[in-house]
Amino acid sequence: MTVPLTKFLSTLTFLFLLANAPTMAQPNTAPKKPTDVATQRLYDELERISSLAKGKVGICALHLESGKQIGLNLQERFPMASTVKVAIAVQLFTLIEKGQLSLTTMTELQPSDLHPGSGTLETLFAKPGVQLSVQNLLELMMVISDNSATDILLRLVGGTDAVQKRVKALGINGMSVDRTIIQLIADLEGVTLPPPNQWTLGFFAKLDSATTPEMKRAAAIKIKNDPRDTSTPEAMVDLLTQIYQAKAISPDSRALLLGVMERCRGGQARLKGFLPPSTVVAHKTGSLYGSATDDVGIITLPGDAGHIAIAVFVGDSPQPLAEREQTIAHAARAIYDYFLYQPALTTTSSR
Repeated sequence: MTVPLTKFLSTLTFLFLLANAPTMAQPNTAPKKPTDVATQRLYDELERISSLAKGKVGICALHLESGKQIGLNLQERFPMASTVKVAIAVQLFTLIEKGQLSLTTMTELQPSDLHPGSGTLETLFAKPGVQLSVQNLLELMMVISDNSATDILLRLVGGTDAVQKRVKALGINGMSVDRTIIQLIADLEGVTLPPPNQWTLGFFAKLDSATTPEMKRAAAIKIKNDPRDTSTPEAMVDLLTQIYQAKAISPDSRALLLGVMERCRGGQARLKGFLPPSTVVAHKTGSLYGSATDDVGIITLPGDAGHIAIAVFVGDSPQPLAEREQTIAHAARAIYDYFLYQPALTTTSSR
């Protein structure tokens, strides 16, 4: 059969277009590349700094006034450790604004409330009838990262489900709040918790002393791959941004929360480590031995240069704590200098 030349050429054209058409199954997921020399140099420096940890490092920094974003491993999951307390504080202020709680609400300490990582409160548990206000508990949770205070507040705000629901309501994806602090520590140490009605003073220490080194090693390995209580750097910065912009909580609540975070005593060698001594940093640290070394917060630049919402997560790393903390400090200083010396910030860039 003879095929007309025009039909033959049309068929060839159709086949050529079909062969070269883009497919939905293979989208272009290559990261955007910086278009200016300064930003490219910053990325190169952050990659060099991250290599010092000899493990996975996640960084997200957003210049709040311009919207320009910088990051490495933005959507990778990292254990939040105690940085989850920022999300708990947001849920707390949400309930306070609704009139369901107050900073003056008092709660009596119970023997079952004494959890690992609470040395400051330990002497108070030996005195029946001692009460603390929500304000006291908030200060303890955010300033010295007290774990007993955190779990008491977590109970008062409705538990992990309520915190996760609030995070979702803010449209934040990539953050998972799953366990109380005592549950997290128990999983890390290989301890099986009894029912809460059996939690008496000193119960955890006894259970911990009964675990073998093999049990602890197995638990440590397991938690490295546990998706629970993790966040991407981008999700954490999203939460910090919504706090600063008074979207997650009211302006008055924001002022109170950031004021408390400015007094955070931990991690002085992390975000604040290499910044000028007068720099205002409202932050919260988090640590899980070698599995997580974190610091997240808001850095105030001098003059009218603006503010940076930043999260730096150092995941599983064989390096000593001082080296992991210096990784965070070096990254924070590089980002601080970049945003401070940019004359105009109008575009976004991420990797």
